[in-house]
Order: sequence, then structure tokens, then C-alpha cells
Amino acid sequence: MRIVILDGFTLNPGDLSWNELQSLGSCEIYDRTPDHEVIRRSADAEIVLTNKTKLIREHIQSLPKLRYIGVLATGTNVVDLKAARERNIPVTNVPGYGTKSVAQTTMALLLELCHCVGHHSQTVHEGRWSRNVDWCYWDFPLIELDGLTMGVVGFGNIGRAVAALARAFGMRVLVYTASRRIAEFVSFTDLESLFRQSDVVSLHCPLTPETQNLVNSQRLSWMKPSAFLLNTSRGGLVDERALADALNSGRIAGAGLDVLSTEPPPLGHPLLSAKNCIITPHLAWATRASRSRLMNAAAENIRAFLNGKPQNVVN
Repeated sequence: MRIVILDGFTLNPGDLSWNELQSLGSCEIYDRTPDHEVIRRSADAEIVLTNKTKLIREHIQSLPKLRYIGVLATGTNVVDLKAARERNIPVTNVPGYGTKSVAQTTMALLLELCHCVGHHSQTVHEGRWSRNVDWCYWDFPLIELDGLTMGVVGFGNIGRAVAALARAFGMRVLVYTASRRIAEFVSFTDLESLFRQSDVVSLHCPLTPETQNLVNSQRLSWMKPSAFLLNTSRGGLVDERALADALNSGRIAGAGLDVLSTEPPPLGHPLLSAKNCIITPHLAWATRASRSRLMNAAAENIRAFLNGKPQNVVN
């Protein structure tokens, strides 16, 4: 069994072992694979694993030995699922591996907006506290979360985890979801009410044609001027120009983003210079614990396929 991993570096930059996957067959691992190298590198592979490297129809049709495609992530938009299905090639993903890490990052972004810890630490290291005439100082209003309202858009595993963390901080939680679920500690509502009532709006839904630019200028206009927007889901959920305009005009107070519509972003991206906009480089998923779970689950997906009982098949 020949396995090719097209882009293994982000999953394992060297702090994890590939042993689980290597135990399943001959395993060839590439840090990154440009589009024009996909076919050549995968030519003899029966199993191809990818994280963000695209497998389009041309690739899939040009790999006669290919029997299985595994996505080293939850989202599967990098693979032409229809082309794989036409060849009876199962495509699997790894759901749920990053729930705790993404929820934790969501709250980290929120806490940074509330306390500007990074900024204040930098000023201390620059000597400002040592020169200060008072025993303390702060440059921005400091915000207590207890009693505020968190609006969670999407209520899958990550949305539920974020809601639970918000409740632990004493927040009231509103939820909008396309498929209502039972949860005693939240209140379900419509999207407009959520945007209007929330002090924090946090996005946790998939990117689909229906959710593209879910956060647009109209919905930003519904938010309180003191409210924050958080996105650790998919960049395409947000009309980024509209968000930059809302931040720069003071229409909303701030944003914490781990994802953008184009990654990496071009240097002229409007949010890179927007007011009070914290942006991290799509790292919410990437704790060592999370990546280890992902790798082990990917190996289990392959074992299930080899045993004739494929799991986590998305096509």
C-alpha cells in the first residue's frame, strides 16, 4: 500500500511522529506540493492525504491507482468530491479533533480585545511602567465579561464548546443555528435578534453558498457600537471590506479573527490596517494535542477503509 502525503508540514512541523501512518504502508511525505507536482508525486499512490493542497478533477482522473483520499482537516472543499465519487473513491475527513483548541483560541481573542494584554505587556517591556508616576495604568477601557451577552452563530461541537466557556465567564448566551438543538444553558433566537442583542458575536458555522458573506454591512449595522465580532471558522463568512469599514468608522468596537478569505492575505488586505482588529494566522486548530488527535484519527480512517468499513466518508 503506497501512501502519499502532499502537504504534511503544517500538521507535523517536526514535533509529532508519523509512525502511525507509516505502519500502514510505504509512506512518502512532502512538506508542500505545488499544483503542478500533484500528479507526478501521486502517480503510484493508492492513498493520497492532503490538508490544503487541492485535488481537482484533472488530478483525480490522472491517478489510475488511486483508491482513497483522506483530508487532514474537517473541511473538504479542497477535493472535487463529485469527481472522486464518479470513480468510487471515498473521501474522508477528520471531524472534531480541534474542538477544544478552537474554542480556547476564540476566548483568547476575546480576552485580548477585553484587556489588550499584548499591548500592555509591550509597554511594560519598553520601560513605561518603570517611568510611570502611578502604580498602574491602562490605555484602553478594560471590559468584564460577566453579565454580557455572547451570540454564537452555529451550534456544532465548537459552537457548543464556546457557549460553555462563555457561560463559565458569566455570560448570557444566545444561539442561532439552522438545525435547532436542545441545550438548557443557552437561548435560541433569530439572526437579527442575535446581532442586535449580543455584546460579542462569534461565528462557528461552515462556509456554504448560503453563509458566504453572512456578516455583511447590514448585519454589522445591527450590532452595538460596543460589540466585538469573532471568527475562528471560515474567512468567507465575513464581507471583509464591510468589516474594515465598520471598524474604522467605529460602527463596532473590535474584531478578533483567526481566518481570512484569502490565506495568506495580500499585504494590502483591508483588515490588516483596520482599527482594533486582532488577526492570528489560522492557528486555532494547531495545538500539539489537537494535531496529534488529527494524525491518529487520519490513521484510523485508513485502517477502517482497509478493513472494508470506511468511516468519516464525506462523498
